[in-house]
Amino acid sequence: MATLKVPAHVPPPSEDAEQLHKAFQGWGTNESLIIDILAHRNAAQRNLIQKTYYEAYGEDLLKTLDKELSSDFERAVKLFTLDPADRDAFLANEATKRLTSSHWVLIEIACTRSSLELFKVRQAYHTRYKKSLEEDVAHHTTGDFRKLLVPLVSAFRYEGEEVNMTLAKSEAKILHEKISDKAYNNEEIIRILTTRSKAQINATLNHYNNAFGNAINKDLKADPSDEFLKLLRATIKCLTCPEKYFEKVLRLAINKLGTDEWALTRVVTTRAEVDMERIKEEYHRRNSVTLDHAIAGDTSGDYEKMLLALIGHGDV
Repeated sequence: MATLKVPAHVPPPSEDAEQLHKAFQGWGTNESLIIDILAHRNAAQRNLIQKTYYEAYGEDLLKTLDKELSSDFERAVKLFTLDPADRDAFLANEATKRLTSSHWVLIEIACTRSSLELFKVRQAYHTRYKKSLEEDVAHHTTGDFRKLLVPLVSAFRYEGEEVNMTLAKSEAKILHEKISDKAYNNEEIIRILTTRSKAQINATLNHYNNAFGNAINKDLKADPSDEFLKLLRATIKCLTCPEKYFEKVLRLAINKLGTDEWALTRVVTTRAEVDMERIKEEYHRRNSVTLDHAIAGDTSGDYEKMLLALIGHGDV
């Protein structure tokens, strides 16, 4: 359910590279041309454009974008142009740094990507930063957060739909017992959330709801100000209904006093080729206003045009 709109007849990468090179020439950058090309090519096409651009002009397209563009527009274009695994590696690295640290970004990457996608992120992280993602997450987090985040980013979950209902019932009981005892950082809770397939977790949590009368995230709201509980709830939401998680990130980003452009850019650029259609539906249902309308009302200029193009607004 992607929102990325790719033309029926895509020009060859050599032509796209040439047009981009022209967009950087002269007195002013042609931002509209950059949006017309990069916001309407899929990941494989963008990779070919970058490769062709380098072969033709001896320059890294991303570095040229960095030089020619600025502010939120630059970040949106560069993030989207990156290969998805490389982009996630970059975002994960940002999330481990002191000034831009974010447990939420690590949760998103660990829980909403497929096992193979997450594996590719770890490979890209090795290549980019000459160390492992797990090493950086372990180094830059502490206590319960480290206990949860390291196994999450290390996971390689089974992707199949098969479910063991006996296991689902027994693990729902374990979860309920530990949560009732307020043992939120218990190894069993972390083991279940970080190792089971998404289908198995869904079955376990459905049984939890049916057997104990409450959705697990309601029981994890015992202390609304507890940051670890917030992270546990986010983990469960990302694993079971990512569109609801991302809708909330977008709602908070847009409704803040002063837009949170980092969050807005991150969600739009990472989900445009995945499930942005579902996120848009959830946003409309939850807020009684379309995401297109909300973004248009809260952003401006080329940044607004880039975001709207990525969420499928307008024609190709």
